[in-house]
Amino acid sequence: MIVLVACAILARVIPCARTIDDSYITYRYARNILTGNGFVFNPGEYVQGTTTPLYTILMTGLGFFWGGSEAPFPQIALIVNALADSATCLLLFSIGKRLGYAIGGAATGLAWAIAPFSVTFAVGGLETSVYIFLLTGSIWAHLAKRRKIAAAFAIMSLLTRPDAILLVGPLFIHRLYQAKFAEEKISAAEAMLFLIPGIAWGMFAWLYFGSPIPHSVQAKLEVYRLESFSSFIRLVQHYALIFMQDLVLGPIIGTGIGLILVPFLFVTGSIKAVKTDSAILPYALYPWLYLVVFSIPNPLIFRWYLAPPTSVLYLFVLMGAEKLCMDIFHIGMFKEKTRLRKWLVGIIVIAFPLLLNINGWEIRPDHGPGNPSPGMAWIKLELLYYEAASIVSPLMTEDTLLAAGDVGVLGFYTPARILDTVGLNSPQSLEYYPIPQDEYVINYAIPTQLILQEKPDWIIILEVYGRNTFLRNKDFHDRYKLWKTLPTDIYGSKGLLLFRKVPFE
Repeated sequence: MIVLVACAILARVIPCARTIDDSYITYRYARNILTGNGFVFNPGEYVQGTTTPLYTILMTGLGFFWGGSEAPFPQIALIVNALADSATCLLLFSIGKRLGYAIGGAATGLAWAIAPFSVTFAVGGLETSVYIFLLTGSIWAHLAKRRKIAAAFAIMSLLTRPDAILLVGPLFIHRLYQAKFAEEKISAAEAMLFLIPGIAWGMFAWLYFGSPIPHSVQAKLEVYRLESFSSFIRLVQHYALIFMQDLVLGPIIGTGIGLILVPFLFVTGSIKAVKTDSAILPYALYPWLYLVVFSIPNPLIFRWYLAPPTSVLYLFVLMGAEKLCMDIFHIGMFKEKTRLRKWLVGIIVIAFPLLLNINGWEIRPDHGPGNPSPGMAWIKLELLYYEAASIVSPLMTEDTLLAAGDVGVLGFYTPARILDTVGLNSPQSLEYYPIPQDEYVINYAIPTQLILQEKPDWIIILEVYGRNTFLRNKDFHDRYKLWKTLPTDIYGSKGLLLFRKVPFE
């Protein structure tokens, strides 16, 4: 347990904070609460643009005691996430051990401690670490029959991210089954622990924002354009490559092996686990329900969407690997040597995921803090936006309207009101969608009329966001002047463009 905690904390402290753009959206909400502006992204605009209210409240509470509105949110988030991931590693080990897979549980805890898909979003400042901890805690408490703890963890996970329903729903159904057929009645305390926080937030969100459903959920479904089955393909590819073996074997061989081994080992591990304790069934169903539900609406799959089911896949796959190896070594010279057999299985089951995950790290990243970090902890775009914010912030006031497709860094490091051209935090932007397919180069294409009619004072975008829309429009160029270009080829862009409305001094 000490090794698990030490590995998890060191794997997050060493890279330092490498904050992702979306995290700054949460921090801006927290800062506005602390400054008295309310639960808003822009003062006076009551829009629930964050899908993680509980994490926002957590950042607000910790920020209150650590600097107030000047709180170092990236560092606070790093500490919180490191502790949450440490607890998750312990819980995964405990679940595996409870189900008769001590080696598989230990291997899962160690692998998750250093996994790029775990570390990246912890140091990136997102709610992912806390979210996965709450999901894992709810299933651990359910297995341990700690009903009130399970109820509290379940509702907190839902208030951290709404897609927690994909685990909480089956968990609730299994709990009802237990209450009816196993004579484990649901107590009033258990029910109240789940219902009261959920009802309280739902009522607040309805009165404050006009709906308990985050506006950003609607915006993501309306704005992004993807080819059919894109989300399904992305998820299947990831499920096959949970240990990132493609970095060693190449994408074709790595994916091919994963498509066979991951389902096989998952089923192998889950059969014995469910026989040992049927309460684990909702957890075994979760990654596959996740795949189906996220594939149907075909949303844009951000990297952090892939992390929650990955921790579950790790556990069942490595439990399956333990069982398979035990069966293989239960022959010949190892049949009577139980201790030796366990040592050999332990080395194999623990070593392979660790080595594959370590391969996903870079000793000297080419940008950001120079400490070792996962290669996928990529923040070149965030650093570019920070440079832009540093340049324009002295020229802005709270009345300045800044339009951008990526609004996290710019919103946090400038005093401006933000026009979110994707509409996550600015509902008025959705009035200009959908736009013709040929106007997209990549997602985040910005409608011409959005800019011409909303008349922002500044526009800061990657050139590719406006290439086929307003950058081709004569009226736009009559009204705006290209004030500065920061060189970059990110997403095939021809620079980060800083436009300013004319006239200006």
